[in-house]
Formats: sequence, structure tokens, C-alpha cells
Amino acid sequence: MTSTDTSANPASPDPAASPDPVASPDAAPVMLALHQTALGGPEVLRLTELPRPAPGPGEILVAVHAAGLNPTDFKHRAVSIFLPPPPLTLGWDVSGTVVEAGFGVTLFRPGDEVFGMLPYPHGAGSHAEYVTGPARAFAAKPAGIDHVQAAALPLAALTAWQALVDTADVRAGQRVLIHAAAGGVGHLAVQIAKERGAHVTGTASAPKHDFLRELGADACVDHRTEDFTDTDARYDVVLDAVGGETAARSVSVLRPGGVVVSLLPVTAETRTAAEKAGGRAVGLLVEHDRAGMRAIASLVEAGRLRAHVSGTFPLAEGARAHAQGETGRTTGKLVITVR
Repeated sequence: MTSTDTSANPASPDPAASPDPVASPDAAPVMLALHQTALGGPEVLRLTELPRPAPGPGEILVAVHAAGLNPTDFKHRAVSIFLPPPPLTLGWDVSGTVVEAGFGVTLFRPGDEVFGMLPYPHGAGSHAEYVTGPARAFAAKPAGIDHVQAAALPLAALTAWQALVDTADVRAGQRVLIHAAAGGVGHLAVQIAKERGAHVTGTASAPKHDFLRELGADACVDHRTEDFTDTDARYDVVLDAVGGETAARSVSVLRPGGVVVSLLPVTAETRTAAEKAGGRAVGLLVEHDRAGMRAIASLVEAGRLRAHVSGTFPLAEGARAHAQGETGRTTGKLVITVR
């Protein structure tokens, strides 16, 4: 089926007026998606009519209520990194309602509210009215939060969980340094590290320090005016969400046995330097993870983890959301609302 670009049509269907999310899958064979046919700036994104997907074996079809926006969306919109060239629909975070379960799925039924991260990187597609994904990429949405809050969590919270818990095994009494601590991953990492009983230092611009302290940070470093290496403090774990020379410089503040976990590629020189210092430096790529999603949901339900949503945008204004996100000044997360 040939896609239809509706972005220039003032009478384009309103995503908020979509069919009932638990209606029969045959009721709406098409859907609206934030789609692109070329790489480039936010202007390449178009609200486009596409065929609605059907769940395969082991998959569920989800009516998307909200979908988080992450820096990886901006990067993949502009450059082919992990995904093939366009046409493509981006988005990995999703919160919504199950419409249909594919063959072999036993975890969910139509009408269940779920949230999760589509398999990264090749499972993108949540910036649309409907999306399919492996049932085990999802967990039950915590009842105490809405879909916007739930959609802000999966990729960023899983990244923080996999870095701090699965990789670094943060324990009570350890000292943790989190770079870009007020960002999407960072502000959730602060809360997870505190939940594990760590002493947490976060780097962020000075106006965001009060926000970090509200999240539980014990100390803050202004990355604009202070050098995080100019200190006697030593850390068991450093989480680097900045890249560049940050991982390499972070090695100098590691305690023996410590680890730098970077969300960007780590050079051989940095890994060697960390080993010489008695520690290690590793690069992490987030993976879809039902166990991790359930752990995150448990923290949310216990009131010990929350996503800060600094802005929401309807699907039709996804390009504007990308433009705002690319400024690099977002505190917490941006979310695209669909229903």
C-alpha cells in the first residue's frame, strides 16, 4: 500500500480522535505515523497514513497512547546509525493498550494496559497510532501512573537499570558519579542509585542542581564551571551519558575495582587506562528486557521512581518535539501523545 502524506492537509485526521484502542483489528486497516522518507532535520518528519501492522507469533499489537522521545530518535532521524536508510518510523518507548495477541502469547490479552521498549535498535516504530512488538518486551503498566508517565520510562530507565544494576552491581555505601544527571537517563539513574543505597554525585548546570537534590542526589557538580576531576573524591561507578572525552577523563576518578559505564563507544585507550588503574571501562547498548521492566514497574508502584516529563507534543507535532529535544536543554523527558 502506498503511504499518504497528510502533514500539509489542514483536514488531516486528528490522532486524538483515533478509533477505540480495543476495537476489532479489522475496523481500521490504516493508521497515522510520524514517518520519514529521507534523512535530515526535524522537517523530514511527516504525519503519514500507513498500513496498520498485525502481530506475528509471540507479538502483541498495541494501540499507542503515548511514546517517549529519546536522543537516539534525533540521531537516527538525521543519520543511518543502526537502522537502514528511510523510509522509517522511529520510536522505541511505548505505553498503550493491547489490541490483539499473536500466536503463542500467554502474558497479555486485549484490553491490558502495557508499557515497554521495542527491541533496540531494529524494533523502532512506536511514534504511530499502533505498533507491534514481542510480548516479552512489555510489562503491565503501573496502575498509579498515566500513559504519559509510563511512556517516559522504558528506554531511559532500562538503560539506567542495566548500567547500574546489571553491569555495575551498585551496592549500599558505594559512591556513584552520574554525568548529565538531569537528562532522560541521568535523572532516573540518580533515583535508581539512591534506591540501591549509594552516595550519588551528579553533573549538571547549576540551575538544575535543586532538581537533582529533590531526586536524592547527595552532591552536584556544575559541568559549566567545575572540573569533575579536580577533586579528591573517588567513585566506585561512573555513568557516562555524555561521550567524547568524558569516559576517558572519568577513569582518573575511579576507585580500584571501579567501573565506568558509558552509553557511547569506549575507545581501546580508555579501556586500557581503566585496567591500569585497577578498574574497567565498558560501553553499554540498552536491550529490551521484561525482567528489567518489571523491576522498574515495582519501583514506580512503590513510589521510589518517577519520570520527570518536561513537555508533551501530539503526534502531529512530532517535528517540533524533535527540534526541542535537540537543543540538549531538556530536563528529564519529552513525550509524544497519541491518544
